[in-house]
Amino acid sequence: MIRAAVRRANQNKRLNVKKSMVFLILFLGSIMLLTPLWWMLSTSLKSPQEIMQYPPSFFPKGFHLSNYIEAWKTGDFTRWSLNTLLIAVVTTIGNVFVNAFIAYGFAKVRFKGRNALFVLVLSTMLIPGFVTMVPQYVLFSKLGWVNTYLPLIVPAFLGSAFNIFLIRQFMMTIPNEIIEAAIMDGASYFRIWWLIAMPLVKPALITVAIFSFTGAWNDLLGPLLYLSDEKLYTLQLGLQTFKGSVQTQWNYLMAMSVMVMIPTILIFYLFQRHFIKGSNISAGMKG
Repeated sequence: MIRAAVRRANQNKRLNVKKSMVFLILFLGSIMLLTPLWWMLSTSLKSPQEIMQYPPSFFPKGFHLSNYIEAWKTGDFTRWSLNTLLIAVVTTIGNVFVNAFIAYGFAKVRFKGRNALFVLVLSTMLIPGFVTMVPQYVLFSKLGWVNTYLPLIVPAFLGSAFNIFLIRQFMMTIPNEIIEAAIMDGASYFRIWWLIAMPLVKPALITVAIFSFTGAWNDLLGPLLYLSDEKLYTLQLGLQTFKGSVQTQWNYLMAMSVMVMIPTILIFYLFQRHFIKGSNISAGMKG
């Protein structure tokens, strides 16, 4: 009995040490990740003189909340916010519904060459985006789409290999008996997709929606390539207006960066439960 108690005590000590080490590693990792965010927030509340002082201060001496108001007034950020929201929402809608429709075909519709075509779709993930950047620009330029939102929106309605793969894996967990029963009742493939498959893969759809929205909201390269009219600018291009060839308005840049970051943080916070489910393929039937 005494030996068993000693063994249990030693096991508990080792377990506590492991938990403490894991907690310490996670704590240090959190500090490393949150430090840049804190520096951005701190800089957004400083005066230009305090930003340039050496050694730099980790905490602002005075909270200059006027930086946020002045930064917003510096450019046409109201229009740029609406432009970004329009692109992000339309892109998200296209990514969710088009990829879900394609994924349903690969998961539940039997046709000749299905697996080979799916492998071909997945193989496009091996092509770096920078390789197709110039051909895409030439194509959109020939179509007359440069300086419009079409190059930023239309690709979302053409399918994405990663999103198709993610949703397909969830749809594979739907029992074939449900699909067969619906077909026997006279339901079309479109009706089965909309009324049966879509509700069952909700976590995957929300995950794709979060990725799509945040990707479009934070996209800089796309608008930088295709937009030249200041009225069409997105928020990411608007942030570049604070960067000059001689001087950068760091307090305004950081203030607007904080404001631009808030929507994506709120979206992840509101839908984090579904996002976590979306990363677990076996949870597809629980959606």
